[in-house]
Amino acid sequence: MSNLNAKLFSAADSLRSKMDASEYKDYLLGLIFYKYLSDKLLVKVVELADESPEEYNTQEKQTHLYRDLLADEDVKHDLIETLVDTLGHHMEPDYLFNVLADQAKQNTFQLNDLNKAFIDLSTKYDQFSGLFDDVDLTSKKLGSDDQQRNITISDVLKKLSEIDVIEHDGDVIGDAYEYLIGEFASEAGKKAGEFYTPSKVSDMMAQIVAIGQEDRKLFSVYDPTMGSGSLMLNVRNYNNHPESIKYHGQELNTTTYNLAKMNLILHGVRKEDMRVRNGDTLNKDWPTDEPYTFDSVLMNPPYSAKWSADQTFLDDSRFNRYGKLAPKSKADFSFLLHGFYHLKDSGTMAIVLPHGVLFRGAAEGVIRKKLLEDGSIDAVIGVPGNLFFGTSIPTTVIILKKNRNNRDVFFIDASKEFEKGKKQNKLTKENIDKVVETYKKRENLEKYAHLASFEEIKENDFNLNISRYIDTFEEEEPVDMAALGSSIQDIKKDKAELESSLYETISSLQYDKENEEWIKGALEVFNSEK
Repeated sequence: MSNLNAKLFSAADSLRSKMDASEYKDYLLGLIFYKYLSDKLLVKVVELADESPEEYNTQEKQTHLYRDLLADEDVKHDLIETLVDTLGHHMEPDYLFNVLADQAKQNTFQLNDLNKAFIDLSTKYDQFSGLFDDVDLTSKKLGSDDQQRNITISDVLKKLSEIDVIEHDGDVIGDAYEYLIGEFASEAGKKAGEFYTPSKVSDMMAQIVAIGQEDRKLFSVYDPTMGSGSLMLNVRNYNNHPESIKYHGQELNTTTYNLAKMNLILHGVRKEDMRVRNGDTLNKDWPTDEPYTFDSVLMNPPYSAKWSADQTFLDDSRFNRYGKLAPKSKADFSFLLHGFYHLKDSGTMAIVLPHGVLFRGAAEGVIRKKLLEDGSIDAVIGVPGNLFFGTSIPTTVIILKKNRNNRDVFFIDASKEFEKGKKQNKLTKENIDKVVETYKKRENLEKYAHLASFEEIKENDFNLNISRYIDTFEEEEPVDMAALGSSIQDIKKDKAELESSLYETISSLQYDKENEEWIKGALEVFNSEK
């Protein structure tokens, strides 16, 4: 796996010097995705032809077989139909990734052929529509003219051709793809917040929303700010029927939306099991038709984003129970209420937000009070600062449920337990396991967890600031003044001895006229300090 990751990332070298990570990821991920679709098709052709994989063990042989089968008019129609039924697509032999890569190696590759390949796939099959739009083969960043652009893309094709994505199953290549997204996020910095949630945070949230629902068949997950789709995909690791999970997601940024679609496909999610949309989550509710509630809701929305806060939203069924709208300058509670509205009565929701939602007043205070009075907030988990790309602020994961039989809130302060990194802090598996196990037990743990009753929360004026409920103050050990005094005396003694030694050394120096003034000045400084 690590070897695969290294090869994938090294393929970016041809692009890294030409553009920002936020741009070159579109080229590299688009081409990896295209290779995956192409290579998978060749393996399926050998299988459908009932030929031996040992005999057809190279892509050259597989391509010859594919061309021969398509040349037979009695076979061609059924073969294409079966490929579309099983894989969701077919490709012309001239557009196969390995064919284009071989042309690159022979210096006969033409950018226009790759462009035609993208168009052919995108226009024939709805699930690929728009997915390659960001692979702009005419961009001057690839080179000043067609020849230079040809050379740049040829280099990338040649490097990617060395990777055998089929020897890994769909999950593993999907995970490698996730690895690359994380690497690009690290380089892209602030821009990465649009599409990436660190894997360990994502993993923690996925575990929590799956608790008690592990055996549920036809499990559904919804992320209305889905980014790369990683939050949704992590849920499959904690459900006993991963092949039957239904994925529902929405994303405002078109490039990021395409990234999520590719990621879902690379993880082997079938067309009929994903319902994703490119749109504005807050300004227009979606989904509005069945199903519109889900077993789990996972969200990492943009923090304190602006939104319209138009008064007509007070009639919107997502917000009309709470008396106030989130302020224009901070849409945090709008995202939370949207996700909560789409949660099933038996489901669990987890959302990452800045700490301000726990204590800010005015309209946000009114919304928070109503959520607490309804018993909707199940837990508040404080996580460390500097975990997310593009922001160093500490964040909180809020867990919500419907129809709870009490109104207490379980607080966990996990903000002090992490692995410090050069750029970003990281949560370890042990950190995550502790949070999840503590959440399950729902018991007080000194300086780490506290179960607060509704009355306690009410006494705190519905302020959920974690420090009000968990005291993490560590008393410092009393200072031994006698030892401190003795230490100071020793330091003074050492200082005097060093100064005396240095004075003697300078005094004994042989020097010329040029340095006489400097030496005398240094000695005067010593004498004045005595």
